[in-house]
Amino acid sequence: MKPDSDMKAPMDRITKARKDWMGVLARTGTEGLEAAFARLAPEPRYEYLRPPEVGMTMVRARAEAGGERFNLGEMTMCRCSVRLEDGSVGHGFVAGRDRRHAELAALFDALLQDPESGPDLRRAVIDPLADALAEGRRERAAKTAATKVNFFTMVRGED
Repeated sequence: MKPDSDMKAPMDRITKARKDWMGVLARTGTEGLEAAFARLAPEPRYEYLRPPEVGMTMVRARAEAGGERFNLGEMTMCRCSVRLEDGSVGHGFVAGRDRRHAELAALFDALLQDPESGPDLRRAVIDPLADALAEGRRERAAKTAATKVNFFTMVRGED
């Protein structure tokens, strides 16, 4: 029997990888996921465990960087859970009301968990989507930096 620390490391990697791809799936637009889904052959068969449904979630924030947490407000989100024919279960959680987006996120989550085809699917789908999201962030940062104004106070001499 292996010690718990030996078993924890692989689970941490799997959890981090899943967290990463679920973040990419949630931030990618429906059009990007539809295009990736259209390239899947054969099209995966699945059933709903929880059909796409719209609801609300509470958004929490912190005062300053490390202060007390407080409820900032509610936001709309959509969630979905699916099961593939092989029994793999996937979940999708996305901001907004786009049910198809949540369904595709759940479907890709289930597909990416397959130890045999998951790594290839990650390279073919998730990595390019993550690169596109990063490029969009860089472009927004460059546009924002171009409008930066430096304010300073000048000391006025005695009149």
